[in-house]
Amino acid sequence: MSEIEESDRLAPLRREHVALQQEMSDPALHADAARARRVGQRYAELDDVLAAADALAATTADLATARELIDLGEADEEIAAEAEELTARAERERQTLEELLAPRDPDDARDVILEIKAGAGGEESALFAAELLRMYRAYAESKGWRVEVLTSSESDLGGFKDVTAAISAPGAGSARDGVFAHLKHEAGVHRVQRVPVTESQGRIHTSAVGVLVLPEADEADESEVLAEAMAPANLRIDVFRSSGPGGQSVNTTDSAVRITHLPTGVVVSCQDQKSQLQNREQAMRILRTRLLDARRAEQEAASSATRRSQVRTVDRSERIRTYNFPESRVADHRTGYKAGNLSAVLAGDLDDLIASSRDAERAARLADAAGEAAGDAGGESA
Repeated sequence: MSEIEESDRLAPLRREHVALQQEMSDPALHADAARARRVGQRYAELDDVLAAADALAATTADLATARELIDLGEADEEIAAEAEELTARAERERQTLEELLAPRDPDDARDVILEIKAGAGGEESALFAAELLRMYRAYAESKGWRVEVLTSSESDLGGFKDVTAAISAPGAGSARDGVFAHLKHEAGVHRVQRVPVTESQGRIHTSAVGVLVLPEADEADESEVLAEAMAPANLRIDVFRSSGPGGQSVNTTDSAVRITHLPTGVVVSCQDQKSQLQNREQAMRILRTRLLDARRAEQEAASSATRRSQVRTVDRSERIRTYNFPESRVADHRTGYKAGNLSAVLAGDLDDLIASSRDAERAARLADAAGEAAGDAGGESA
């Protein structure tokens, strides 16, 4: 990217940055929490881009000065060494800027709804589903995120047949630091190989757990995109008595809620909370997110775009990752990442695993951007 191209790409971003700064100083903005957060996230994202651009500009200016002294024969060994260091630094900063300017998933800044479902393997699968929830909870807490279990169904041995949780970040960070940016590649089938607690012969079994990660819808989505879909006439709300474990009132009153979205047949049930109102709010939250995801899938299909790859079945063969207990090994089958620190991973140390997927996505987006640029250049020359 030449300095002229860089200036052309950054000029509109600088104008947008100034406009957002002015908008954030308007008290009226903060009356709409969802809009204020989106503005804050975009501002933080642009802040990162412009900070990287300014750092590159400063390094490039210093390098130009050093090279000028070298060309004039006025440089000593120290300046020559500094020029080499500045050249390497400029290359690193240029790469960082290119990555920040690369096309990004528009949902990256969003919080997520995480669904974990036991699959092949019966009770052993349910037990591992519980372990995955603990793993994601530990990872989220290490990032300062909040984890809230919305609904769950326990197995006989204390695992989860299925569990749905909301994971959210406080404040308005940049898109690259968003919860969805980190967790979206966790979607798919996770395979576990170990000797189950129910196995008396000591044989290793293979089980599977399905994980689905959805960018959470918010109130702005409901007003802008889902207003018609979430209309009361499209919803059937039933209440019933909770069947799972709970407090004194949970199993004795009709506090559980089931919402059916009549046009699509999507059904959401919640019974973990103590009151009917709380369960209704949680069910609406999940339903809103599922409908938004379905709407976007339709839009992407209509425009022939590639749908985000999220395996929705729980078949052993459709795996994205394997956790091998006998060898204390974890392997990601999409990126080729392997490590022998299984216990640390299950304790929430997911940084390297997640980085391998994010690096692969970033490389693909940069390649796509380069291809589009080459196509545009070819069209202009023709």
